[in-house]
Amino acid sequence: MANETSLNKGKILLMDDEEMILEIGSEMLEFLGYDAIPARNGIEAIECYASAKSAGSPFQAVIMDLNIPGGMGAKDTLEKLKAIDPEVRAMVSSGHPNDPVVENFRKYGFSGAIPKPYRMDDLKKALQEL
Repeated sequence: MANETSLNKGKILLMDDEEMILEIGSEMLEFLGYDAIPARNGIEAIECYASAKSAGSPFQAVIMDLNIPGGMGAKDTLEKLKAIDPEVRAMVSSGHPNDPVVENFRKYGFSGAIPKPYRMDDLKKALQEL
């Protein structure tokens, strides 16, 4: 799939428990010129983030699902990521745009919010605003 620019814009960590969201979200990110790395829960995301940072190849941003059934969602994951990197740029993602965390994302430490399902224009704009 040809991306709209020939420049690589860096790596994005995409955390979601739904396989379809990971696949489609990754394809959209790659179309926009990013390397997309999937994580299925908070623990995977934290391990991935820490590993990339210590290898000198940090993520440009993290997009995290607000709720991970039976696992660590975006709020708890962000807390752990901030301990690794206080400058982490994280976006909360949810199919419930009226959730207080999504509506007031900055209050909870996020740099942005994006509703699901993802739309290419929304994703592009949200990443540019980070």
